[in-house]
Amino acid sequence: MFRLKPIIVLLAMLSALFVLNGCARPEGSTKADKISYIHKMRSTDLAELYKLAPGAKTHIASAYGYAVFNNMGINVFVVSTGQGYGVARNNKTGKDTYMKMFSAGVGVGLGVKDFRGIFVFANKTVFDRFVDIGWNVQGQADAAAKLDNKGGAVSVAIEVAPGIFLYQFTKSGLAAQATIQGTKFWKDKELN
Repeated sequence: MFRLKPIIVLLAMLSALFVLNGCARPEGSTKADKISYIHKMRSTDLAELYKLAPGAKTHIASAYGYAVFNNMGINVFVVSTGQGYGVARNNKTGKDTYMKMFSAGVGVGLGVKDFRGIFVFANKTVFDRFVDIGWNVQGQADAAAKLDNKGGAVSVAIEVAPGIFLYQFTKSGLAAQATIQGTKFWKDKELN
């Protein structure tokens, strides 16, 4: 069996991290520019989601809160990493919290994946925990879309944890399955 030397794996990881460092961060040189860019990203991504899944608009509006993330992932040989940014919105207070995300894992391949994730929080407890403490998916949160009870239509909101739903899409459309593994979400100290 072919085995990569640890130095090659380390170099692949460092290369992927170096490339990602410039890929997935809000554009702009000032705090105000970056926040404006994130707000535009949120508006664009929500509009795209509502076009792909019109029922998502009601789901998000009636939820305690939601978060919109832009993530760029790279898979180089056996190492996959992803970095992104986003904003969590408390629907009850209207307050925005700016956040970051990072993921790492292993898997053979080579390529770049650009995806959007929109989390919907059912209640105050899960929203506050996500925003104030962050969320660290240690193993794997993997779920598939299920049939709903309204005539068998596929529900595109995937429950990735109790009270936390995820709409995930790429340029090719909505994902019928979401895998979030080795991902950490936390407050962006610079923008809050």
